[in-house]
Amino acid sequence: MNLQGKRVLITGAASGLGAATMDALVARGCEVIGIDRIAGSGVHASRIVIADLAAPLEIREAVVAACARLGGLDILINNAAVLDLQDPGAPPALDASEHLDINLLGTWRVTAAALPALLESRGRIVNVASLFAVVNAVFIPAYCTSKRAMVAYSDVLRMQYGDRIGVVTVYPGFMRTPIHDKITRKGLSVARIVTFMLAGRPVVSLEEPLDVGARSMLRICGGRLRRDCGLTFFGSVSLFAARHVPRFVDGFVSWRIGRLVRSGALKISLEPKI
Repeated sequence: MNLQGKRVLITGAASGLGAATMDALVARGCEVIGIDRIAGSGVHASRIVIADLAAPLEIREAVVAACARLGGLDILINNAAVLDLQDPGAPPALDASEHLDINLLGTWRVTAAALPALLESRGRIVNVASLFAVVNAVFIPAYCTSKRAMVAYSDVLRMQYGDRIGVVTVYPGFMRTPIHDKITRKGLSVARIVTFMLAGRPVVSLEEPLDVGARSMLRICGGRLRRDCGLTFFGSVSLFAARHVPRFVDGFVSWRIGRLVRSGALKISLEPKI
């Protein structure tokens, strides 16, 4: 697909992967509008419509206005998400409901509002899940659950509308974006988990650079239609391993986080039982 002139709507566009992807798409000649609950900053801030994915009427109005402004829609990127810590042994609180409302139902709301325009253009939907949708991890049950449910939603959407639109599910790994700020303040540093040290120095990191992720998003938006894909080689390997040897991956992640907690490298405020 030649991206020049393609009309794109992306959620969570004010920062992180959303902002980087918007910049890359605009540079390739796309007409892009973002939806976010904050205005953001930079040269593309004027392209962002402020709306809350948890407010159904607000989102519908924002999507309809964006499609009218673009003159239609060719690509929808559902990227917005929230991330926080919970104890899966405690009753779910409001933050757990927020994960389902934003990460899953927000994606559903935006897709439903944009679907008529996408059907008309025979366009493409790119749902940004997470490796945590398949790689289980302690402390973040609401995020893992909501992202895994988002994958199921993508699969059903593809089955029902796949003869008229393309549906791609993307599984990013760790990137240094503001979504991690809250859990980092509470003691869980994903950057520390994915960086392997030797003699106090980093020797291997599974971090995915933001610019690499944005370039991969360009290929996903404009390249051959794929069902599921990672953003990097290590991301694709992790996705394959989690799908085919889940017990091994679960054991490795539990060992890795448990070792970091016991060593004091991670100080989690939830008093986890590992």
